[in-house]
Amino acid sequence: MLEVKEFLKILSEGSSISGHEFRLNDIIISTFSDYADHISTDSLGNLIAVKKGKNNSSNIKIMVAAHMDEIGLMVKDIEDNGFIRFTSVGGIDPRTIVGQEVIVHGSEDLFGVIGSKPPHLQEESEVNKAIKIDDMFIDIGYPKELVEKLVKVGDPITINREFKALQGSRFTGKALDDKAGIAALLECIKELSHINHESDVYFVATVQEEVGTRGAFTSTYKINPNIGIAIDVGFGSTPELPKSATIDLGKGPGITIGGNIHPGLREKLVEVAKEYNIPFQIEVSPGPTGTDARAMQITREGVPALCLSIPLRYMHTSVEVVDMKDVKNTAKLLAFFIASITSENLEGLLCY
Repeated sequence: MLEVKEFLKILSEGSSISGHEFRLNDIIISTFSDYADHISTDSLGNLIAVKKGKNNSSNIKIMVAAHMDEIGLMVKDIEDNGFIRFTSVGGIDPRTIVGQEVIVHGSEDLFGVIGSKPPHLQEESEVNKAIKIDDMFIDIGYPKELVEKLVKVGDPITINREFKALQGSRFTGKALDDKAGIAALLECIKELSHINHESDVYFVATVQEEVGTRGAFTSTYKINPNIGIAIDVGFGSTPELPKSATIDLGKGPGITIGGNIHPGLREKLVEVAKEYNIPFQIEVSPGPTGTDARAMQITREGVPALCLSIPLRYMHTSVEVVDMKDVKNTAKLLAFFIASITSENLEGLLCY
């Protein structure tokens, strides 16, 4: 049985760019199979692990989703000199990838580096401008003839980054958005193995969230849950960000409030956190949140939705930072909330 830190390390150092999430299927399926009653994959690639409740005569279904895909790069051309031109998949800030090490996932994994024009040779007009992706290239060291044998247009590319411990309980790595959420799902299903719960719980590792929450739409339609809960990440506080737009690392998950969120369920979530002394914060999101909660809420005739956010610094870079205490507290709150939902109180909680 994998510990959560070991599991998160494997996920972070793996590759699951939107559209290529299947590369993580084996590790997620094998890890969740110790606790789930059934695991399946739908036609879009979402992984669905079901943990049955006890005495669930009302057939209550709670869906908990965290996306397994990550942002990355994709090969778009191979030049005569063997350099690889590329484009982005998801929200990449070009300023964060200059000079990075990468892995090109061709017929085999190939180490390379991202290059660009040296500052010494830049025109005066270029010096104060951010370098565009179109002006960068990947050098794997081979001439074109060898590159074309191993790489083709459309192959995914990930930043080469090791998952490492910082001081205390904090860790840094790539794609912790939202692999920290997948780790929280694992901790939650472990917790539920020791807690009585009436609801059937559908733990979903969704695909293609970074390119439009696509996996959450299709998996929610398939499951048709009574409640949908997204586990994602929120903007961790740093000196340059306003307090009102961030949540602090180490102080528990952010409970989202806004139009995407069902008010009765949110109040119950806060009540559970207080009852079990689980630290939490309030995250204000007046719009559709941009998470899987948005897709769940507007699928079929509508699904009452919640969102829990794990505080994360430096989002959409290769040095994202999370606090493992927040991952575990997110899982604990989620598990006790699930256990609090019964056939007797569900209708009242869902009333407006």
